[in-house]
Amino acid sequence: MELELLYEGKAKKVYQSDTNENHLILSYKNAATAFNGEKKAQFTGKGRLNNEISSLLFKALQNKGIQSHFIKRLDSVTQMVQKTDIIPLEVVIRNIATGSITKRLDIQEKTLFEPALAELFYKDDSLGDPLINDEHALFLTDITEEELSSIKEKARQVNLALTEIFAAIGVRLVDFKLEFGRNKEGKILLSDEVSPDTCRLWDMETNEKLDKDVFRQGTGDLITVYEEILNRLEDQL
Repeated sequence: MELELLYEGKAKKVYQSDTNENHLILSYKNAATAFNGEKKAQFTGKGRLNNEISSLLFKALQNKGIQSHFIKRLDSVTQMVQKTDIIPLEVVIRNIATGSITKRLDIQEKTLFEPALAELFYKDDSLGDPLINDEHALFLTDITEEELSSIKEKARQVNLALTEIFAAIGVRLVDFKLEFGRNKEGKILLSDEVSPDTCRLWDMETNEKLDKDVFRQGTGDLITVYEEILNRLEDQL
């Protein structure tokens, strides 16, 4: 039986599970986008790599006590997750200055942020996912002050865990973005994905970029660097 397609985004298709109304099936696409969809390309094998990397990282986070929507990987490009209502906010954690923040605030590239910086972005493609503050988030979404504080704290916990996971494979976690959603009980869970699409990753020895920046900047082969991350994670985890 063909699954019901609920939503198609830039990187994934979301289907309703045919075995449990509270489960979804995520299918990872081979598409890559950058600059709010202005740059697009297809890479054979990208869906498999993001699915496998994200599955490994969700399991590693769960082993460190961080709950998410992830249930299990089903095949090379799909995974089963809990159904969550996504809160239209992206929480970005920055450990090292690069990308937009260096231009926006005239901060020198590679400046260390100690402690890490947390930023909020409003998920709205038509507005270009603008940077917002806490008061904007409370006004624009149905999130409460307690929930907002909670997702920021969860994001910092994820940062500590991912920093440790990546350091073990010789990779520096520069920055990353997270999304959260509420399950049927109203509990907020880490959702979406954790992959080189959503994280900036630099090799600790060479500073080589091992993430989607190689596509954004046209400086390398996306599949090669994603394969490198997957191979290192599989060897370690």
